[in-house]
Amino acid sequence: MTYAFMQHYWWFLVSLLGAILVFLMFVQGANSMIFSLGRNNDEQRLIVNSTGRKWEFTFTTLVTFGGAFFASFPLFYSTSFGGAYWLWMIILFSFVVQAVSYEFQNKLGNILGARTFKWFLVINGILGPLLLGGAVATFFDGSNFIVEKMNLTNSVQPVISHWANASCGLDALLDPWNLVFGLAVFFLARILGILYIINNVNNEDIRCRGSVRLIGAAVPFLILFLAFLIRTLLKDGYAYHPETGVIFMEPMKYLHNLLEMWYVLVVLLVGVVLLLYAIWKTVRSKTYIGGIWPAGIGVVLVVLCLLLCAGWNNTAYYPSNAELQSSLTIVNSCSSEFTLRTMTYVSFLVPFVLAYIIYAWRSIDKKKIDFDDIKSDEHAY
Repeated sequence: MTYAFMQHYWWFLVSLLGAILVFLMFVQGANSMIFSLGRNNDEQRLIVNSTGRKWEFTFTTLVTFGGAFFASFPLFYSTSFGGAYWLWMIILFSFVVQAVSYEFQNKLGNILGARTFKWFLVINGILGPLLLGGAVATFFDGSNFIVEKMNLTNSVQPVISHWANASCGLDALLDPWNLVFGLAVFFLARILGILYIINNVNNEDIRCRGSVRLIGAAVPFLILFLAFLIRTLLKDGYAYHPETGVIFMEPMKYLHNLLEMWYVLVVLLVGVVLLLYAIWKTVRSKTYIGGIWPAGIGVVLVVLCLLLCAGWNNTAYYPSNAELQSSLTIVNSCSSEFTLRTMTYVSFLVPFVLAYIIYAWRSIDKKKIDFDDIKSDEHAY
């Protein structure tokens, strides 16, 4: 295992975690439609208790994603999480509000009322995917930061990266293309949320409403995603010379990445086909409830390929719009060879963790949730 191999290996693992996180945001997608899919309090509780069984998976994956980024590419962590402070704080705060909302909405002494906490879940369902999508879009569109590694020799203030303005990351939301991708992720989360609820909730009224609203989420998603993808493939991208590390602009860099890494392109197309198949089959058949699985696999494959396209093939995965040479690559922002090698050995335990998650998931979903489950479970949300 060479140093270069481990850099690519860890970008793959981080990208995979990010892809799984996007899939697990079906929790946010379903929560954003609590009042749309559920017409009365009982139906709304069905939806809340269905997503409530899975929200820990999403939150844990988010934390793991951040931890893996910190350990493998610490300069990105310090630059983005430290510089784009308010953007990440709003995202994390919305997830904290989600956790509180699940636990306290039906507790005794709740002076705000259960409906207020349901609205908090809706807010997390909107802000979470939208802001995370906007943050990921900066991998292609760039952010306003400056890296000065020589500041390590400054004993008074050894800060090597800082934001170039006082927005602390909120300026990312001023880029319309970041918002386009953020909205695409939001509607994607809704698609996954609807497919999950159709699969997990044993209620024909909710399933019928979900099938109808699936079209309303799929159409804007396809328009927004295709617009962002086509524009990204045709625009100039951020490349670097592998020998010197000098960063430069290359016309249609991301299109070149997909053509040169043909295997990534093939996996991307497979993922798109799986997602479209799940949507088409669910809308076409009133009895088909398994769309979440092909859609989930498809989303993981598509997001994984997009992130690989952003970091592999001599590409700067976190471009700087303030100073081009401050852009981060998997070479200039990674941990030491010793750290990556040690973490690589530890990563061999990941399949066992995934096996446990699959086992826990299957145990939770042995029976589709219905009204009887809520009435008989004193711990129901």
